[in-house]
Amino acid sequence: MSINNSTSLTSPVMATYSRFPVTLVKGKGSYVWDEQGAQYLDFTSGIATCNLGHVPDVVKDALDEQLQNLWHCSNLYNIPNQEKLAALLTGNSCGDQVFFCNSGAEANEAAIKLARRYANKVKGKEAPEIVTFQQSFHGRTLATLSATGQEKIQQGFFPLVSGFSYLPFNDDEALELLYTIEPAAVLLELVQGEGGVIPANHEWVKKLAKICKEREILLMVDEIQTGIGRTGTLFAYEQYGIEPDVISIAKGLGSGFPIGAIIAKEEAAKGFDPGSHGSTFGGNPLATAAGVATVTHIHGTNILNQANEMASYLDKKLLVLKEEYSFIKDIRGLGLLKGIVVETNALEIVQKALENNLLILTAGPNVVRILPPLTVTTEEINEFIKALEKTFQSIEKGA
Repeated sequence: MSINNSTSLTSPVMATYSRFPVTLVKGKGSYVWDEQGAQYLDFTSGIATCNLGHVPDVVKDALDEQLQNLWHCSNLYNIPNQEKLAALLTGNSCGDQVFFCNSGAEANEAAIKLARRYANKVKGKEAPEIVTFQQSFHGRTLATLSATGQEKIQQGFFPLVSGFSYLPFNDDEALELLYTIEPAAVLLELVQGEGGVIPANHEWVKKLAKICKEREILLMVDEIQTGIGRTGTLFAYEQYGIEPDVISIAKGLGSGFPIGAIIAKEEAAKGFDPGSHGSTFGGNPLATAAGVATVTHIHGTNILNQANEMASYLDKKLLVLKEEYSFIKDIRGLGLLKGIVVETNALEIVQKALENNLLILTAGPNVVRILPPLTVTTEEINEFIKALEKTFQSIEKGA
């Protein structure tokens, strides 16, 4: 059989992304390099994925060792790395049991399935409702985009999965509707990342948690972007004084190696039993080797303290820029998840930054999202500020 090497100018890869005109081939720490050898300062961290920077030695060594032994086996057998990682996650959270998968969308899919099955099997509810919030983002599977409170994400995928209600975020009065809807679960982000880097109000979250406890509603926190140290603690919920029933994580868990998980309290975990959910690749030896190395390194070093110091330093630098440039309206976020709210087009800023060898992101039409690795240094932040200032100057001049 011959292989057809197409000469079409159209890529054989489906056009699901509007890609920037850069081909990255190498990374280390806070930097990446393209195929021409040009160096870029990466303040995206693979969208909050490479929390220890690119190719961290501690994770690379763990993967190298595991590659010599076993890459994959079925979840029909015990996987030692999976047990180790589950123990690390439950030992450093309010949860008791872990289900492993491959991505953030799959983790939220598992959380949704767990909530429904718990409501059916344990609570006897035939048509359980799940409440999420406007401007939320929970993934791109059919169920998770249905859970997402953004119409632009849902366009073209109708009919959506039923059973979701969307309430205004950070709205006290909206929480009273929980008594009317009587959902089986509430799913929320403590910082809405894709929705504009909007932190949840602390008192609002405490009120929400109180209602959930009183009404026996599962409280599920989506920590896909905020987890694994991104906000200054291993999980963002720790800063809100609450204990979720279910926590979904992914992104930073494997330092760039695909892995996701949900951590559930013992009562909520009753929703799953053998045969109720599964994943062929979820929690395989390679993925969990990366996860064990990542979480062990974060837990056993001074990284979170350093990240908090760098977050404070970055805040001060960004506030100085806000005073200098009138189109900057606000600086918001938590830890090393920052949003710069601008009057101008955020995508234009990201594109101009690329010309200055700086990688940053958008979070909606008027928010620039900043996600340096937790290992970022003052020198790298200074380099970032210099490149960003150069970018802002060119925007002001219309260059």
